Order: sequence, then structure tokens, then C-alpha cells
Amino acid sequence: MKQNTRTQKISGSWTIFAYTFLACFTFITLAPLVWMLYSSFKLNGEIMLFPLGLPKQPTFANYHKAFEYGNLLSAFLNSIIYSGFSTVCTVLFSLSAGFALTKFGFRSSKFYMGAFTLGLLITVNSVITPLFIMETSVGLYNTRLGVILPYIAFGLPMAILIASSFIHGIPNALIEAALIDGANYWYIFFKIILMISTPVMATVSVLSFLGNWNEFLLVFTLTGGESMRSLPVSVNSFAGRLNQDYGLQFAALVIATIPMFIFYFVAHNSIVKGFGEGAIKE
Repeated sequence: MKQNTRTQKISGSWTIFAYTFLACFTFITLAPLVWMLYSSFKLNGEIMLFPLGLPKQPTFANYHKAFEYGNLLSAFLNSIIYSGFSTVCTVLFSLSAGFALTKFGFRSSKFYMGAFTLGLLITVNSVITPLFIMETSVGLYNTRLGVILPYIAFGLPMAILIASSFIHGIPNALIEAALIDGANYWYIFFKIILMISTPVMATVSVLSFLGNWNEFLLVFTLTGGESMRSLPVSVNSFAGRLNQDYGLQFAALVIATIPMFIFYFVAHNSIVKGFGEGAIKE
């Protein structure tokens, strides 16, 4: 009886600690975002005088200036193009590679899987200089294709690992039955593998899209004109020694952040479902 009482006390203490920790973590995470949001409706002078106070006279002037001076509409469309095209290609290539590596049964499949795994060790910073030289020499510098191709390349290693783990769990008998019925591998991939792999497709899509949407260094290095800049790069132009308008900077940050939040809240159930049913499936 005493043992049960002691166990309940320990369990209750850990529950209180866990909820307290999570509440503090949530506050630390959300407080800067809330501060950024309501500060974007304040003029620069009010921010300097009352940095933490709520706006006394809320205004949308910062948002008008951000779109007018920062060319954010063009940057927003570029971010959609970069993230959208690279995400679609990453999903299709990773699923096709996972299908081939796990179901074709050729001897060198482990070698290729190891090569893709090594791709996780390659960072953008380590290859940005040779990548810039290569794209300049072949005429891809300051083009949308020159941004999309590296996005796909850096997104494939992790996507292939996730896709391969899921497809490996698909019964071989299902594929063998389709082959016996006369289906070729193209038909099996598009009509069977893609239909079954919907959870992992959602997971890879969300992770790829959010990663590409927030990417800064590749676009900043591989593009030279404002017409090719993505949203994070355009937002960065509002910061610096020559620009001390913090209200304008906050507005630009809110514009860049809101689409990401909307996309995540719409698709977060798919992330959980994909990892639960696909990413850890053996």
C-alpha cells in the first residue's frame, strides 16, 4: 500500500514537472513570434520608445512599405516556384529510387544506398564555392533551374532513406502478382507504389517544402538579380546598418513566416501519420 502511494507521488511529481517544462518551452517559443507580430503594426518610433509594449495606434503602413520597397510579391512567387518544383521532383525521385533499391534485387543496391546515405554528410557550406563556379561555367547562374537542381540534390538523401524504409515493408507478393498479370514496372510504380505510399509522400513533401522555403544561402549565392530572389533573401535586404526601420523588418518577417505556418498547420497531421506509418516502418 505504501509502495503504491509512493509510486503515485513520484508519478504526480513527474507529471507536474513535465507540464511545467512544456509550458516554459511553449512560452519561450511563442513569445518572440507574438512580439514580432504585434510589433509589425507599430511605427519605428514607437518600437524604439516602447519595444515590448502593445501598439497604441496599430497601422498597416509597414506592410505597404514592405511590399513596395522589398519586391516581396515577386520573391513570394519565386519561393513558391523553387519550393514547389523541387518538392514534386524530390518526392517522385525518392520513391522511384526507393522502389528500385528495395524491390529490384540487384547486387549493387547496398552500394547505392550507402552512397545516398553519405549524401547526408555533405553540407551546403562545403560545396557552395564549387557549385557557384560550376553553375557559372554552364550558364545556370541567376536562373531558376540553377536553384531548383541543388534543392533536389540536397533533399534526396533523407527523402530516399524515408521512402526506402516504407517501400521495403510492402509485400513482395503484391508486386509479383502484378508482374504475373502482365504489368510492367512503370505501371506498378505509378498505380501501386504511389497509391500505397501516400503517407510517406506527405511526410517527404512537407519536410522538403518547408526546408526549401526557409533556405537562404543557395539562393543568395546562385542568383544575382532581384527578379530571382526568394522570400528569405528579400527579407534579409531589410536588415543592416543602413536600414534601422524595425517596424518594416518585422512586417517583412511576418509576411515570410505566415505561409510557412499555414502550410504546416494544414499538413501537420500528414507529418505525424507519415512518420507513424511510413518513416519507421520496417
